[in-house]
Amino acid sequence: MRLRHHSGRTVNLSHGAILHAARDVRGVIEQLDRYASAIRARLGADTLGVSLWLPPALAATLAVESRARARLKAEVGARGLEVVTLSGVRYGDGEPDWSSPARLEYTLDLARVLVDLLPDDAVRGTVSTLGLGRREDWDVGRDRSGARLLARLSRGLAEVAWQNGRAVRVGFQPEPGGVLDTAAHTAAALATVDPERLGVCLDLANLACTWEHPADALDTLADNGISVIGVKVAAALEAAQPTAAAGVLRGYVDPDRRHPVTTAAGLYVDDLSRALDAGPPGPWRIRCHVPLHGAPPSPLVATTDVARAALRHLLGGAYPATEFLDVDPGDWGGRPAGMAGVVAAELAHVSGEMSGFGVDTRAFSST
Repeated sequence: MRLRHHSGRTVNLSHGAILHAARDVRGVIEQLDRYASAIRARLGADTLGVSLWLPPALAATLAVESRARARLKAEVGARGLEVVTLSGVRYGDGEPDWSSPARLEYTLDLARVLVDLLPDDAVRGTVSTLGLGRREDWDVGRDRSGARLLARLSRGLAEVAWQNGRAVRVGFQPEPGGVLDTAAHTAAALATVDPERLGVCLDLANLACTWEHPADALDTLADNGISVIGVKVAAALEAAQPTAAAGVLRGYVDPDRRHPVTTAAGLYVDDLSRALDAGPPGPWRIRCHVPLHGAPPSPLVATTDVARAALRHLLGGAYPATEFLDVDPGDWGGRPAGMAGVVAAELAHVSGEMSGFGVDTRAFSST
């Protein structure tokens, strides 16, 4: 959905639409038919924004096949959908970080695809990507390799813009345990990148898990010239007394997905299962996306206040500090059954929050 800030600028609100790796355009369309079209119908929106996840093999194919890109855009438009963001944080097998050329190639493929998927009147879009890599793995050699790859990324994005007349920017996603985690570490790591093309994609669940005040973190980024290119609107879990909540927390342990835990004292544990075994003192915040419009099982709470404060800081000024917001259903319950209703409710909730920050939340179509 396109929403209008009181400054007159457009703020795009989308949702993550692809849950599983698709091998071809047909697979993408099948998932859109299963979820996105139902969400649009529930909201009664003329046009619904979707943020696609295209796995590397499909992204590489679409990047060189113009007919396939044209077909995908046509199929998306025929369903009353539009694409202004692509999610490139997840990769698939291997998960290369930004010391690997594979991560660069994947991200540039996504940029080449996105520029042709954008609505005809859109001037730019954004691709989210990994926050460089895991801090414990990021040695001097990886840092040097990463610097070279980021320079090549900037040149590649400039070439995409020159060839197409429209820009794609890339936002690196900070997260606990990553090279990019706190605002200060993020600003230092991205100090020399091209600010016109590269910035951050801020996941508000991750932001909560840094235990930083949202306004302070956002001011640190702004003061260092780091743009918030995109935002993932989400809440994390919080357990004030983890021992008392252990039984409920074990229900969130996922053998296929890590849920890092941070404590108010600054301790980081790379997965919830390990934190439950080790038992560090609380309170804990668990990097696990939960909806903002509902409450998790007691005695857990969601970090809704962090998300609200961040949105207020980003959107409550004279001009919006970001123009792309995505609601990501990554860890939510009720998937796939009932997901359309959950995502529709979340989009409606986020729209309601934004209306309090000077944003006209009446969606309008690209026409």
